[in-house]
Amino acid sequence: MSKYDVIVIGGGPGGYVASIRCAQLGLKTACVEGRDTLGGTCLNVGCIPSKALLHASHQLHEAEHNFEKMGLIAKTPSVDWAKMQNYKSETIEANTKGIEFLFKKNKIEHLKGWASISGEGKVQINEKTFEANNIVIASGSEPSTIPNVKIDEKIIVSSTGALSLPKIPKTMTVIGAGVIGLELGSVYARLGTKVTILEYLNHITPGMDTEVQKTFQRILKKQDISFIMGAAVQSATKSKSKGKVQYKLNKDDSAHEIESDVILVATGRKPNTHGLGLEALDIKLNDRGHIITNASWETTLPNIYAIGDVIEGPMLAHKAEDEGMAVAEQIAGKSGHVNYQVIPSVIYTAPEVASVGLTEEQAKENNRSIKVGKFMFMGNGRAKANFAADGFVKIIADKDTDRILGAHIIGPAAGDLIHELCVAMEFGASAEDLALTCHAHPTYSEAIREAALACGTGAIHA
Repeated sequence: MSKYDVIVIGGGPGGYVASIRCAQLGLKTACVEGRDTLGGTCLNVGCIPSKALLHASHQLHEAEHNFEKMGLIAKTPSVDWAKMQNYKSETIEANTKGIEFLFKKNKIEHLKGWASISGEGKVQINEKTFEANNIVIASGSEPSTIPNVKIDEKIIVSSTGALSLPKIPKTMTVIGAGVIGLELGSVYARLGTKVTILEYLNHITPGMDTEVQKTFQRILKKQDISFIMGAAVQSATKSKSKGKVQYKLNKDDSAHEIESDVILVATGRKPNTHGLGLEALDIKLNDRGHIITNASWETTLPNIYAIGDVIEGPMLAHKAEDEGMAVAEQIAGKSGHVNYQVIPSVIYTAPEVASVGLTEEQAKENNRSIKVGKFMFMGNGRAKANFAADGFVKIIADKDTDRILGAHIIGPAAGDLIHELCVAMEFGASAEDLALTCHAHPTYSEAIREAALACGTGAIHA
């Protein structure tokens, strides 16, 4: 019977990072993964393949709409869907092989198969039992659906099926206006699909700053994405080649139906704890299926930990990675830490949307006395030159201390720009600290300095 210091269940961002950090700290480590490849949902059927398709479709959009403006006169490219799928697959393969290399480099044993915890310190894989002083559950999440909507991954698809459709559909109905629905809806809209998004609420991207929500939806409408808001989906049906969604409008309870080639169910994700044997071990779950942990990510059983999508918090790969490093530090007798107030979120549409910390509404709900500095990308020279001037940077600071409480960006490279604000918040910086920091010209980053200046006496280029 093999014995380890740590067995990590799940080879996704949380699991493989936890494994590498454990090994770096001198712990004999094994990582169990049921897929043929490491990387979890994010790398295989989530973050990475979706970004590959977003990148490819954005290049098509640039060729169709902006090349001629810059004097690049050529025939508009056509789409070879099979080649685009190959590009996506090659991107996935390059990344999964990279993780395999890191496992070998750090002498982590990769145990292939689906794991269950058969007792304290015991993990069963393919009828073999392995022992460990510590077990880390990092089994991730899976797509969730709603009543009367059955996913078949052909006509009614989850995000997984949407990444590998056999052909580009002429029409697509997306159920849910969250991150997944908007990203994949953007991909297909750029490729020529008529995309209609149904959302139960009266706004997109729940939890986002209201001003950003409204601006974002307005921009997406300009990109020919249609929205039906306040739509309560009742059911979805399919024939051989079409799908239909039946829904009611919340405002008047009127019944409606929409037909399309593909229905994408983008109603969120749920913790994946199937087959782990948690019930028999009496490991406690909350009412949403998340594993309950203490401040050290330990479950209700000692020496069994849980991180990532299986516990509460935003289902983000980088949140899982932070927890993976922190739990490894805990197991090694050090002090692991995650600052949950400074975890950014990003939507990789064009323009991108990124946020960190409190929204303006949250700050007011918490009775914080705040000031808001905003700068439009229309005033940024680099953004105007690159036909990327939609959107703005918004910084929320404490009115008395000037400390940055939150930041929200909709615009070019927002997913990269947000980290300047994350670092500032991690160090407890004030808006004035950013305003007094020289930023290179011409860069998108200047918009952050301008928003910081707007928290004080005013932006220069507004």
